[in-house]
Amino acid sequence: MRVLLSFGKNGGRGAWLLATLLLVVLGWLQPQAAQASHIRAGDIQAKVDTINGNPNRIFFKLTLYRDIAGVDQPAVTMYFGDGTKQDGIPKTSTLRVGTTDIFSYYCEHTYSGSGSYVVSFVGENRNANVLNMATSDQQTFYVSTTITVTPLYGRNRSPVLRAPAIDQGAVGQVFLHNPAGYDADGDSLAYHLIDCQQVPNVSSTTVRPVPVICTNYVKPDNQVIVPGAKQVPYEGIPAGIPANNAIIVQDVSTGQITWNAPARAGIYNIAFQVDEIRRTANGFRTIGSVIRDMQIIIQATNNLPPTLVVPPDLCVIAGQNVTLNVSARDGVGTNATPTNVTLTAFSGILPPATFRQTSTGTSVTGTFSWNTDCSNVANQPYVVVFRAQDTPPNAATAPLVDIKPVRITVVGPPPQNLRVVQTAAGGITDVVSWDRYTCQNASQILIYRKENPSGFNPGPCETGIPPSAGYTQVGSVPVTATTFADNQGLVRGKTYCYRIYATFPLPSGGASIASAEACVTSSGRSAMLTNVDVDATNPTTGQITVKWTQPKTSVGAFLSPSYRLSRSTGGGAPALVSTITNIADTTYVDRGLNTTDNQYTYSLVFINTPTAGAAPVEETSPTATSVRTTLAPDGLNRTITVNWAYNVPWTNSTQPSRIYRQDPGSTTFNQVATVTPGATSGTYVDRNLVTGQQYCYYVQTTGQYPGISFLSNLLNKSQQICTTLLDVPCTPVLSLQVTNCD
Repeated sequence: MRVLLSFGKNGGRGAWLLATLLLVVLGWLQPQAAQASHIRAGDIQAKVDTINGNPNRIFFKLTLYRDIAGVDQPAVTMYFGDGTKQDGIPKTSTLRVGTTDIFSYYCEHTYSGSGSYVVSFVGENRNANVLNMATSDQQTFYVSTTITVTPLYGRNRSPVLRAPAIDQGAVGQVFLHNPAGYDADGDSLAYHLIDCQQVPNVSSTTVRPVPVICTNYVKPDNQVIVPGAKQVPYEGIPAGIPANNAIIVQDVSTGQITWNAPARAGIYNIAFQVDEIRRTANGFRTIGSVIRDMQIIIQATNNLPPTLVVPPDLCVIAGQNVTLNVSARDGVGTNATPTNVTLTAFSGILPPATFRQTSTGTSVTGTFSWNTDCSNVANQPYVVVFRAQDTPPNAATAPLVDIKPVRITVVGPPPQNLRVVQTAAGGITDVVSWDRYTCQNASQILIYRKENPSGFNPGPCETGIPPSAGYTQVGSVPVTATTFADNQGLVRGKTYCYRIYATFPLPSGGASIASAEACVTSSGRSAMLTNVDVDATNPTTGQITVKWTQPKTSVGAFLSPSYRLSRSTGGGAPALVSTITNIADTTYVDRGLNTTDNQYTYSLVFINTPTAGAAPVEETSPTATSVRTTLAPDGLNRTITVNWAYNVPWTNSTQPSRIYRQDPGSTTFNQVATVTPGATSGTYVDRNLVTGQQYCYYVQTTGQYPGISFLSNLLNKSQQICTTLLDVPCTPVLSLQVTNCD
């Protein structure tokens, strides 16, 4: 949720729209509804120095809404949260709308260092007769904005609330308000209602005001105000439940405030906090917040609100035009005659977007238009708040409104003309290329690869590549690049498919739709591990036979070929076991191992020279582990659970593994079961055993490389392992014998 904010003193179109709406919103108020003191509403906006880029220099704008019957506020004091304040900040402008003056004050402050600061204003005093607090004209008015001063966040700007901070409603009608919040930097905004605050005992020496909740403050839906106040039927969100108590809630994402329903006419104040949440490389961070204190005027009336119809939320690709057609019809009732309806819209993208009411009367239409471009791509949607307000025939009747937000998400276009070719130099390198990306404001292009086609088709506005598509990221390049050379773990004879997409810089972030898929099949066949077979189980003389396939080239022969076989224990670093220069020698027997206690991982590198005089090329095959078996005896149930695990490049999960057992007194192992395991492990429960006896086991897996017929029966044994099935003693039964003391 975003906006382009100007702190300039020239209000321009934005000020005109605000004045127009306030004339409609506030003009109906009778003078007696605005008797007394002073401040109705207000908030503080902040932004980092946009002139010289000094991250410690912050510009502030305070907006106050004052009852015209109150005392003027020609100057204010601002507290900067670092133990300093500035007195005598002059009022820059006054906009009078009905019985309300809107004052604007501008100042700046340079902080000595980085940190989080609470910038605040304390005003004397609130206007009188606010129903949901005690003696409101005797309580101060407090608002604040929390900022984070750091060069890490650039020229940050606080959230801006585009809708006026005063609104009105009617008894027995759902009250709606949306502050039309926007963040110019693309930070996420989160809204929640809080209690109105005051600061007692402010003096000339105060430099850090400490706010407290206003005396006897309750939210407007509190049953103390009107016992038994209930909701009314309402089809919006949340839906009205007439049997339930009245509620006032705020949508955390859109900021929409719903009060269902006011039960007593009068003046109310509420406050809400807007948190500014930035997505950084280290996760989400709350970097600031704005507290607005606003006023709601409720009147008893027979008037009925208009009904507003807006399109659903939508997503577009940058460069597409957005057109939203909205309509509204005034409410009709037994004692309510429909009146003309006025449509307005609020958003940070107004302008450059436009909104105009295209018809007049009691049933009206309007059109919102926006030509998007690459600069609009963002993680968060843009919120456009549409408002329909009727026009009562006299100033004594409150105009009523219907408000609905529409969220517009803008994503990057997919990269075009993706293609991939394999280099002819003999080494396995796939060269991926594409057309220059349309949105050069993106930060990078991410390259993804998988074996074989995926069948993944992005949705109309689905960005990136989901894990379920089966791709793995293999690289990233600047957005200006149009090629990428992939030589990471490619295997001869396999088909590799690629997709790419663009990401956009933080804090706005965002991403593009993924490109179409491009595939290439590598020529020949790579060396592939096929066996890690435990031949002997022993702590010092254990033995494993390792086998692999001989690589094949589609043209000619390999020059100076060799293999480099390495081994690691557990999760340790690999150590060279042997270098083999005979390409036809594809078996190695590894001796002197502790196969009793250890699982071993083997890696194979094939080295060859593509052409005479060229540098050697290394092709690394995926690693493979030995099969590791563990036992879990259960004497009570006379069972032993056999578990085995592995991590291999071939597939063990399509054919059964064989479980072998050596019975007590026997010298041989016999097959007792077959179980088809999962991708990395299997389990078998051996039952009806005899307690007090020792049983020994090993497991032999059966693997295959799918699609390669001669590699469909890869047999690999685990180590042998034994356990004794112990007797479980009976649970003792305690009994008490009565002693005869006679």
